[in-house]
Amino acid sequence: MLAIFKSKPLLEDAQAQQLIHLFGWAVEHFDVDFFLRHTRIVEPTAQDFPDQVNSVEQMAQTVFGRVRDYAGLQHWPIALLPPQQMPMQQTFPNFSLSGGLRGAQVSVSEQPALPIALSYNPNQINQPQDMVASLAGSLAMILIHQVGKLPPGGQEHLPVAADVLAVYMGFGVMLSNSAYHFRGGCGSCYNAYANRQAALSEAETIFVHALVCHFKPQYNGAKHLKPHLKGMYKKACKQLQGILKTSPDPVLLALEDRSRVALSG
Repeated sequence: MLAIFKSKPLLEDAQAQQLIHLFGWAVEHFDVDFFLRHTRIVEPTAQDFPDQVNSVEQMAQTVFGRVRDYAGLQHWPIALLPPQQMPMQQTFPNFSLSGGLRGAQVSVSEQPALPIALSYNPNQINQPQDMVASLAGSLAMILIHQVGKLPPGGQEHLPVAADVLAVYMGFGVMLSNSAYHFRGGCGSCYNAYANRQAALSEAETIFVHALVCHFKPQYNGAKHLKPHLKGMYKKACKQLQGILKTSPDPVLLALEDRSRVALSG
């Protein structure tokens, strides 16, 4: 009888399992060693983004540099260009890496004729979390293209997979905080051009962020979330506890073992 008073899980079972499968895909193909040993939960703080800037372009370049380095892509041939300098058409360049996929030890063994051109949204000057999340999503797409492993569900699931991969790279706080924007209030208060186009809902992003933080227990994953997201995060953690206790997923089981070793080392 008391079952009617039990709180509902954050996500439906099918939704949760789809995101867990996408997380497993990220673990399998996007350098789990870097994830376990070097990925940090990037936070909107002066500690993680200490740079002082004087212009939109300088802000974009410094934020990009931080995001690229936290993602472990510091040696990849990627150039951030102002929107007006972006080529009308771009072919993804061919290049080869040595020393792994992500991290300071990686080098480009075969340089492309031109780097991968990436740009930014100048309207996000006053919404830096959106800028961080947007750049992280773009880097996730570049990673997917270079590795050449489509997510479960194929090409049509790429936007969702890129969001999951960006959270896997440590940017879950920023993606969660920028997944939804209230459109009410005065007409001048809302700028649609400044907002990130999220493929995951708030609840879905929070769920993946909680899953990443499960393997990063040294971080408080809820600390820098917007106030209304903290309850969602708590529900996600509770739902994940139940799933992970009984999950037969070999990727998750192996990651649990490797995570314990990495934390003890």
